[in-house]
Amino acid sequence: MQLVILASGRGKRMKHLTDDIPKPMLKIKGKPILEHKLNALPKEIDEIIFVIGYKGEHIMNYFKKEFGGRKITYVFQHRLNGTGGALYLVRGLLHDKFLVMMGDDLYSKKDLRKLLKHNLAVMGCEVDDVTQFGILKTDRKGNLTDIIEKPKKCKDRLANIGLYKLSKRFFDYDPIPAKSGEIYLTDILAAMAKDHKIKVEKASLWLPIGHPGDLKKAEEIIHKFA
Repeated sequence: MQLVILASGRGKRMKHLTDDIPKPMLKIKGKPILEHKLNALPKEIDEIIFVIGYKGEHIMNYFKKEFGGRKITYVFQHRLNGTGGALYLVRGLLHDKFLVMMGDDLYSKKDLRKLLKHNLAVMGCEVDDVTQFGILKTDRKGNLTDIIEKPKKCKDRLANIGLYKLSKRFFDYDPIPAKSGEIYLTDILAAMAKDHKIKVEKASLWLPIGHPGDLKKAEEIIHKFA
């Protein structure tokens, strides 16, 4: 199965740490974030498609055309127009079913296996402050009904963590740019949920790396993601 890793941004909140390299190449215990991610993949994943942008040559030079027995393809996102825009760039490379993940978050192998069991799925993680995340709303059977971006109040507490199992049916839905001009994968997914059952799974472990201090947290728990 194919995996698309979205890794085109710089990571401005990391400040000077990303002056010379993209955020997914910052190191945790001597290895880039991306290497830890690839090492934690289930064996079912046999091909990686990287969507790269800012200083993407660092990713290409490190992983080359094959890593850990998996074929690797690179696509440049020259115009940073969102996660949906990034996914549409690789449309012609994809088979029917595929996974998508963010390049700078850490996910566990256990949770990836959960997604593989479903035709379509999205992973969420319980959070205390719903105002900082896109919140996944579900029906009684645990299927996605909507994604509410940074609600002021919400009884649902599962935050979207940027980990999905999708199919090429995703591209049946026209990308609609937001006011910012970006095309959000989540907007398309919410539209798709009206026509298809998209299972919402709860993550056992997740670490978003958004600030320099998160690298220290990752050093302490990276062993749990393998």
